[in-house]
Amino acid sequence: MEIAVLDINGKDTGRKAELSKQVFAIEPNNHAVYLDVKQYLANQRQGTHKAKERAEITGSTRKIKKQKGTGTARAGSIKSGVFRGGGRMFGPRPRNYGFKLNKNLKRLARKSALSIKAKDNSILVLEDFSFESPKTKNFVDVLKALELDKKKSLIVLAGSNNNVYLSSRNFKGAEVITTSELSTYKIMNANKVVLIEGVLEGIESNLSK
Repeated sequence: MEIAVLDINGKDTGRKAELSKQVFAIEPNNHAVYLDVKQYLANQRQGTHKAKERAEITGSTRKIKKQKGTGTARAGSIKSGVFRGGGRMFGPRPRNYGFKLNKNLKRLARKSALSIKAKDNSILVLEDFSFESPKTKNFVDVLKALELDKKKSLIVLAGSNNNVYLSSRNFKGAEVITTSELSTYKIMNANKVVLIEGVLEGIESNLSK
């Protein structure tokens, strides 16, 4: 599976990049994608929510009315959850929402996500580039040349490139990451995935195991 390599001006360089069929052309497993995205989003949750229960409410503990003869339900404490100002019944408690997935499933999910994008022609391969200094305008010019300035895009670098990363921070429509940060959620969340030419070998070696 071949794809044209573009330069930062959006022009065809005349070179072709080979996309591995084992990574970019498999039969997608939608359930694996769902589980990996669900785990990613679950891990983003702080889980610090907390409501006060009756033991944590300030108030008298005396019995507020006699046990029998009132014609209403029995009541022992004003801090009961049935009364206004009382404790919350079965309220949220701090918890960790994360859960585990095995490595093979996560690998399958990433391959499925890349295959979905490849099938939709939503993957671009760009020759390696850099900027002399961090400048948002230079980054936006690259996106405009690739017709990505109005689309949500994910740019995957082969290694850390501080100038490119800093140039992208003020532009909300694009995210710049390295190969090690590639996740199923980020792939699926982008309209276009831009892979720097040198990234392909690393992605394929990681996901072909």
